[in-house]
Amino acid sequence: MATSASQRIAKWDAKFNTERIKGSLDDQRARMLSNVQSVFPQIESMETQVKQVLDMQGISTAEYANYLAFGREIWRLKRMGASGDSLAREVAALLGKWVARGKTQAILETIRTQVFDVSAPTP
Repeated sequence: MATSASQRIAKWDAKFNTERIKGSLDDQRARMLSNVQSVFPQIESMETQVKQVLDMQGISTAEYANYLAFGREIWRLKRMGASGDSLAREVAALLGKWVARGKTQAILETIRTQVFDVSAPTP
């Protein structure tokens, strides 16, 4: 049996009770701030390294966003604990995605190896 519109509205209204949400966020704020304080410097460092690679390759700043997105995807994989050949395979898939979007493969490979120390997957 399908959920009625009035039931959906009641669930939505309960879920988006702003006082309840505020209380939940207030309870988590200290932990969230601690996480941000530890992660943001890591992201800044990674992005600086990616930009250095792009500068050395003579890439226009208009192109930075896509290459930074590629770097953030690899950073996320490493942060989630991927390593070894599984990481190399995941990064190879990302590399293929960004090449299909028109990014230069050699530059993506340079970011992969110089910034993240990830080699190409073994066959």
